[in-house]
Amino acid sequence: MELIPQYKKSGDTLLARKYAAMHHLSMNVTRWLNIGVFEGVVFARRDHFDFQYLNPIIFYRHIEGSVGSPDNALAGIDFKANIAHKAQFYGQFLLDEFILSEVKNKPTSWVNKWGVQLGIKYLDAFNVKNLDVQIEINRVRPFTYSRDSITNYTHYNQPLAHPLGANFQEFIGIIRYQPYPKWYVYAQAIYYNQGLDSAGKNFGGNIFNDYRTRSTNDGFTVAGGRKATCLNGFLQVSYEWKENLFFDVSLLYRNYKIQNVAGQSNTTLVTAGIRLNMFKRNYDF
Repeated sequence: MELIPQYKKSGDTLLARKYAAMHHLSMNVTRWLNIGVFEGVVFARRDHFDFQYLNPIIFYRHIEGSVGSPDNALAGIDFKANIAHKAQFYGQFLLDEFILSEVKNKPTSWVNKWGVQLGIKYLDAFNVKNLDVQIEINRVRPFTYSRDSITNYTHYNQPLAHPLGANFQEFIGIIRYQPYPKWYVYAQAIYYNQGLDSAGKNFGGNIFNDYRTRSTNDGFTVAGGRKATCLNGFLQVSYEWKENLFFDVSLLYRNYKIQNVAGQSNTTLVTAGIRLNMFKRNYDF
């Protein structure tokens, strides 16, 4: 893929490019279990594509990385398990950097960069027809996805993975319910806490920061630094009057606050509208 490295807008100029390669290999181990492995590599050179990355063999670039490649590579595994046609467990584990001695002796070392996602979808929950429940947890260590302004996992000044970047833990709950034909209820709650930079120190949450700007090599925990917490709740009721013609009413509440900062940011948004052949817009950030 072709990406745009982070930049500062300055007039009508041609933006530089950077390139990345992604591989994903999955297999249905049984009729109910799927397991996959994946990798990503962002090239360490502007406006240069390395044609060796067209090799479809997964993980071969990680072997090269062990001998000093400047590219930013990560790898991981994922799974999806369907249980009794009623529930689905899913998740993935991402490894950005791994040094066994650091994991064993210094679990708070900056080089322990990983992310994990675990979730469950429960259909016709609690024997209520058309009631679906989903719960998900995301947790990403500091400095994951980051390196420098070229090889970080970003595009057009936005993260490629999670919108929060790194150094956070997040909890998500979703309810989808169709109580009657043509009536739809969607409820979602997101709560997260994240460690922000403080006193000029890089705590690894902002993946646009060069990780060489850290002030120490140890003492990094998830959501460490100046803690920010956010609760985002959303409720929408829709009625499908005609095929793909919806009447929507929604309520959003968002509370955001930062440790040692006076006050907090509260947002309440009530909307109503008509939707024709369009997906609904969710403000889940």
